[in-house]
Amino acid sequence: MYANNSKDIQALITNYFQGIYKGKIKELEKVFHPRALLFGDINGVPYFKSLADYIKGVKNRKSPHELGEEFKMKILSVEINGDMAIAKLHVPMLGFNYYDFISLAKVDGNWKIVNKLFTHVV
Repeated sequence: MYANNSKDIQALITNYFQGIYKGKIKELEKVFHPRALLFGDINGVPYFKSLADYIKGVKNRKSPHELGEEFKMKILSVEINGDMAIAKLHVPMLGFNYYDFISLAKVDGNWKIVNKLFTHVV
């Protein structure tokens, strides 16, 4: 069971990375739970958004792929306990050195991101 969960979570995170890197809105909508919340800071400014607001922001910006940025996103760690998991990700893009902590839950048999915390590390 753990091996399948690990593979499923890795696939979900890969889709998340591709969604933000290429600006694939449909991909992002598939990996997040519709009621997910996103918290963080951008250059020291607090950031708090619903999934709908986050998707709108991704849709209205040029993607890292469109800007010719090299793909450097990677999974740093994943911890799974039953139908819950947490992942630490390195997400350098758009001139930022982001680290994401995402919380995942198995909802109706599918893993979904239910919360995202992120910060830019200098």
